[in-house]
Amino acid sequence: MAAVEAGADALGFVFAESPRKVTPETALSIVQELPPFVTTVGVFADQAAGEVLGIMEKTGLYLAQLHGDVGGKDALPPKGLPWDRLIRALRIRSEEDIPSAARDSMTMKCAAVLLDTHVEGLMGGTGTTFDWDLAAKARTLNKPIILAGGLTPANVEEAVRRVCPYAVDVSTGVEASPGRKDRAKVKEFIKNAKKCA
Repeated sequence: MAAVEAGADALGFVFAESPRKVTPETALSIVQELPPFVTTVGVFADQAAGEVLGIMEKTGLYLAQLHGDVGGKDALPPKGLPWDRLIRALRIRSEEDIPSAARDSMTMKCAAVLLDTHVEGLMGGTGTTFDWDLAAKARTLNKPIILAGGLTPANVEEAVRRVCPYAVDVSTGVEASPGRKDRAKVKEFIKNAKKCA
């Protein structure tokens, strides 16, 4: 609710293994208290398509952000979730990864792509800053770009100015400790992210 009061447009609920992981019951209890016009996103990594769909149905979340293989690539989209409710997370290592993403028909069918820093062995939430010049080049995908990776209240304004993303995604950069958000950092992050809007 602190994020909503600070002006967040969307809230992410992590169901992948992480210090930020919530249960579907916790997510549902929060979703039921949200005001209208706040988009809700389930965050998944290497989970079975049926599990993704079950959690989405149980919680009433609107979008699913998919990291890694969800039930194997052939399982996308999870039956019952249309493409326009899917965000494909891409861990980008180099400029060569961008045309590769453009050739992936499943990625290109999703509503948006989330760009995150590639850290070997980790799906996300590393706090490692993404290469913003590389992110700007990803606009050639002609998809809404959600920028993630190492964003903080101190650097988000510059990131938005340089990349011009559709949205920004933050977790580690506004935490007091893993899984615990700092209200003041959340408020400052949102204020700075919207300065260029």
